Amino acid sequence: MNPSTALLTDRYELTMLDASLRDGSADRRCVFELFARRLPGARRFGVVAGTGRLLELIRDFRFGDDELRFLRDEKVVAAATLDYLEGYRFTGSITGYREGELYFPGSPILTVEGTFAEAVVLETLALSVLNHDSAIATAAARMSVAAGDRPLAEMGSRRAAESSAVAAARAAYIAGFGATSNLEAGRRWGIPTMGTAAHSWTLLHDSEEAAFRAQVDALGVGTTLLVDTYDISEGVATAVRVAGTGLGGVRIDSGDLPTVAADVRAQLDELGATQTRITVTSDLDEFAIAALAASPVDAYGVGTSVVTGSGSPTAGMVYKLVARQDSAGGWVAVAKASTDKGSRGGRKAAFRTLDGGTATSELIAVSDGFEELETSASHPDARALQVPLVTDGTPDAGYEGAPGVEAARRHHARVREELPVRALALSRSDPALPTVYVDAD
Repeated sequence: MNPSTALLTDRYELTMLDASLRDGSADRRCVFELFARRLPGARRFGVVAGTGRLLELIRDFRFGDDELRFLRDEKVVAAATLDYLEGYRFTGSITGYREGELYFPGSPILTVEGTFAEAVVLETLALSVLNHDSAIATAAARMSVAAGDRPLAEMGSRRAAESSAVAAARAAYIAGFGATSNLEAGRRWGIPTMGTAAHSWTLLHDSEEAAFRAQVDALGVGTTLLVDTYDISEGVATAVRVAGTGLGGVRIDSGDLPTVAADVRAQLDELGATQTRITVTSDLDEFAIAALAASPVDAYGVGTSVVTGSGSPTAGMVYKLVARQDSAGGWVAVAKASTDKGSRGGRKAAFRTLDGGTATSELIAVSDGFEELETSASHPDARALQVPLVTDGTPDAGYEGAPGVEAARRHHARVREELPVRALALSRSDPALPTVYVDAD
């Protein structure tokens, strides 16, 4: 039995639930939608991540004795509401974008359908997962674009909270990174792990040579030696002397990387270590990686920037009520009209239009009613973006666990190929695809 996730929420969700049970609106059928009004950092596309994690957390969204005792002691809700929460199970349905999918402003990333009581309490959980993971995945995708065919490793655990670090490693892997230094991410999600030694290993020993010999003895000549603890040129010479010309790799973690990488490559070649790979780290982000495109670098290790969203630590998504039943049982589209925070009411179906395999728009059909929405007949080149994630309260296990992560990674690689070339630029800009709304009625 996993720990309950029911209190990973904000108090006002339960006070709204409490009031709705009092006035009789708790059982009113509703449609909530999770979307982003804009892309953070003026980026050209976003990447959906965290969906599989969210489904697992919804499975454990139960109010046990400890949770109910806390709510009772703190007088958060009335006794009748505690009775309701004791038997709480989400029995509705959730559709949404597949994990790894691209999204744009207004994309209905998640659509949660159920009673007001059971859907409103999922708001904070859904937003906390998708806002964090999608921000990481979007940054990671941009780094992957900048890196091209060169592999990327995520190594930012020490720059994030412990649980966030595991989630960040997962999101980065989905969006194009090939490995992580985080062992829990490897155990939980099946992500390849990597890592050899830090500067403390060299400082522990009486000499750099002694440190290198001990590492090679333990890990073999295919290991990667960190050569910048002292003097880089001397470190490279020592590394090759110890491991021979078959040395697997050297890592550089400081200095003017384009210049240093060129010097190290020349020195390795001169020493006969022509197959020794160069990995660079040192506070990389997508712009630094792009600047190294012409340098003789073989791989990148990224820490702080990827686990913090490279300047945009949240995706800025919101969770809004977009349709509800009225007192007579009919469906009504509802929307917030606040300045700069407005939303578009109605149930939605999302499609990506394509021209010769290249994406041209985010097409969103909107209905005031509750009937099934369909636009593929009128737009035969449009790819449907939404899939069932939870049906009658049961999450689709195919999106969970390590298999779900691998499926999301494959899906992301496939859909990123649909982007027009202009979407791959790193500069600030409008979204690469326009969001087009059409009336489905």
